Amino acid sequence: MSTPSSTEKDTPLEHDAAGAAGAAARPPVLPPEPWQFPVPSRATLPNGVELVLYDIPGQYVVSVRTAVPFPLSAEPAEVEGVATIMARMLDEGTAEHSAEEFAELLERKGIAIGAGVTDAGLSVDLDVPKGRLPDALDLLRRLLADPVFPQPELDRHLRTRLAEIEQERALGPQRAARQFVATIFDPSDRASRPTGGSPSTVRAITREAVAEFHRGQVGPRGATVVVAGDLSDLDVPAIAAAGLGGWSNPDQRELPDPVAPAFAGDRARVVLVDRPGAVQSEILVGCPGPDRRAEGGWAAYPVLGFVVGGSPNARVDAVLREEKGFTYGIRSAFRPRRRGGLFLTSGSVRADATVESVQLLLDILGRVGDGLAEEEVRAGVDFISKTAPGRFATADAVADEAAALSLEGLTTQFTTDNLERMRSLDPDALLAAWRQWVTGEWTVVVVGDAARWADGLRGLGLGEVVVVPA
Repeated sequence: MSTPSSTEKDTPLEHDAAGAAGAAARPPVLPPEPWQFPVPSRATLPNGVELVLYDIPGQYVVSVRTAVPFPLSAEPAEVEGVATIMARMLDEGTAEHSAEEFAELLERKGIAIGAGVTDAGLSVDLDVPKGRLPDALDLLRRLLADPVFPQPELDRHLRTRLAEIEQERALGPQRAARQFVATIFDPSDRASRPTGGSPSTVRAITREAVAEFHRGQVGPRGATVVVAGDLSDLDVPAIAAAGLGGWSNPDQRELPDPVAPAFAGDRARVVLVDRPGAVQSEILVGCPGPDRRAEGGWAAYPVLGFVVGGSPNARVDAVLREEKGFTYGIRSAFRPRRRGGLFLTSGSVRADATVESVQLLLDILGRVGDGLAEEEVRAGVDFISKTAPGRFATADAVADEAAALSLEGLTTQFTTDNLERMRSLDPDALLAAWRQWVTGEWTVVVVGDAARWADGLRGLGLGEVVVVPA
């Protein structure tokens, strides 16, 4: 093997010069271009269903999301939770197929399905291989139009829901959430009670009550069906018309105008849910907040949530986690409803740090109104806006966003516009948005050992501390 002569070898000086020239030729790293949510095509089926289509090449598992708006207050008071049971039973047999036969059809065609209820209405989620989309939409029509709610399956779902309620009582975060809504909302408002009902109302649910609720609330009027995935070579409007066009319900009630929930007059207080011997305390602090139609726009509120308690570097965790070591993490967020909303901060702390954690948390939240730093705002804006392409990279995420917004009467143009507004936010805009809603009148719920912490919480001067059993 020959070796290069000394004249053929690069000297160190020549090598460094070549490297410097290459480095100088590298293009600069530029910030990403503004991202926009995929633009859908739309069609309206003869029965009034709004069809929203997102063609996402390469996503061969198609996500179908059906949103049927109705207020949770449409439930009769004596059977609250009936909407949840109705949603869970949609695939438990139809007029044409028993529960077992319907389950076999779903499995044979590779269809995954689920359903649930929020304060804004019913959502039915369906994921299916592209080639099975016609079958999937046909089965979707059957479960929406002709569920039979068989008594044996109803009995099973009622037992499951009652067991869930007991589990919710046993888990700190769920128990805190139940007490929080019962405290902040007016007791007469449906929002003050669990979406899935209480033990007494769940036990009162009958097959007739489930069927009556379905008949009055679930129909094509106002419904949106979102289809996202690789739609090439598919005439989705024609497929949807064949599969869903026969869905009708002449008994479906008119959708009332959405109304914001009523808040309790005595909501600014401390409630201690007694859990003797608890080694951790669950803390939930909140106040009324905006919905996505907030005056001045919604863009400031996700950024505020991030700055206050959206990451390990945010204000809350910087103190309670990193400095004090009291918690694994506490998170803050503005939570919009169809109308109105909440600002919430919640998490678990070491039991022996309960009182100090509440004091520190309220102090941190109180100081947000003194102002925000430019670097905080930029970090929040960059994280939310620049991670959007990753958050919405899959068909199911796109469909989920579109369906959820449709229940609020919005389209995904809202998402694009909101991200655009977010990029121009500054500390003054965030401070104005914070002060518009956060006045220092907090609803505070603590799930922990009352015998150990009640006196300490009273000593914080937050007003009356009410102790309730777990």
